[in-house]
Amino acid sequence: MSVPQLDEEQRGEEILTVFDTAFGRLLAADPAAFRVKFRKMAASAFAFYRGTACLFYHDLDTDRRGGPYLDERTSRVWIHGDLHAENFGTYMDSNGRLVFNVNDFDEAYVGPFTWDLKRFAASVALIGYAKALSDAQITELVTVYAHAYRQRIHALATGAKRDEVPPFTLETAQGPLLDALRDARAMTRFGLLESMTEIRDFERRFAPGGGSVELDAATRYKVLAAFDGYLETLPDSSLARPDSYRVKDVVGRRGIGIGSAGLPSYNILLEGHSDALENDVVIYIKQAQTPAVSRHITDPAIAEYFLHEGHRTVISQRALQAHADPWLGWTELDGAGQLVAEVSPYAVDLDWGDIDDPEEIAAVVADLGRATATMHAAADDTSGESLVPFSTERAIDAAIAADEEGFAPLLVDFAHAYGARARADHQIFVDLFRNGQIPGL
Repeated sequence: MSVPQLDEEQRGEEILTVFDTAFGRLLAADPAAFRVKFRKMAASAFAFYRGTACLFYHDLDTDRRGGPYLDERTSRVWIHGDLHAENFGTYMDSNGRLVFNVNDFDEAYVGPFTWDLKRFAASVALIGYAKALSDAQITELVTVYAHAYRQRIHALATGAKRDEVPPFTLETAQGPLLDALRDARAMTRFGLLESMTEIRDFERRFAPGGGSVELDAATRYKVLAAFDGYLETLPDSSLARPDSYRVKDVVGRRGIGIGSAGLPSYNILLEGHSDALENDVVIYIKQAQTPAVSRHITDPAIAEYFLHEGHRTVISQRALQAHADPWLGWTELDGAGQLVAEVSPYAVDLDWGDIDDPEEIAAVVADLGRATATMHAAADDTSGESLVPFSTERAIDAAIAADEEGFAPLLVDFAHAYGARARADHQIFVDLFRNGQIPGL
């Protein structure tokens, strides 16, 4: 990689410029939310990396003019956009099956497939460093990821049958992935409802506190109007019972993740598939954000494909994730695109806290390489969308085949270089933040 060699002061100014482009408007509207976001990012180099996809793509911008393994097709693949080692977890698919896979598609877009791989590889370097692994061990982990990705892409490109490349489920997953699926299976809709709601006057309502915010009548009306618009975007198969459209309660929402600071969000409580109170459903409406990668993709046909950022997020997730959340849809509120999805009781993120043995880490990283390849292969001419009208797995397979030997070393070199860059940037950021040098805070 070729990040310009700047001294700390120059790099600090560059970071602030990138932050102003990515966060400036939202920060000005809600500086308190960004103080919380930045304190979370200050906790570790990995937390900083998670919150700075904007900086990552700024640094990677030279790849936009070409690069190894990139051609007209492999530069136009549906990508996750924020593929790091913690953006994997469990979900209940539309067939009622618990699956472990990539999650959080807020940054998804169409761009070079290597950008996903590089972002993941650098995250492995940061996790490995935090766990005091040697450079040689980190090299081995990134190589394992590259080989697993390569093998799975080749298998898919050459017509592997479904049972040869099964999804990660309770029947097929192993190790920490299986642990996450078992944890998810032990969770219940009733448990989620107990944590967020209460029974008042024989009906379920959102409980006060816990990050919920009571809405005034005008805001409530706007949210309900947006909900009506959302219903038009759902697949016909999503709701089996008409009563599932019935809204029981609406609240504002605080305390969401690092990536959503300053974005308005709401929870809606809906009637479940029966009159029983224990199967009600909670969905959220969240203003969708401009994906960091989109600022570095110049093809107008891609930007014009989407109605707004909410539409982009949903279409991207449906393309990248087979059997996505049946409640997944989009709407508009105050002129801004919104993402709508279920607050799932079955969502468990991969927990790296207790994954410390290098062999176990390698096994997990290999599985995540396979999951990445399956994701890239899903979003193409078979996805039902016309934006990527070719077989992505065949295009990627052919590009890698042209230089098999250079593929893993490319990711290894990038992982070490950008891991070091992110650690240095984290320290620069912490000093800027604690010394009051971030404008608007």
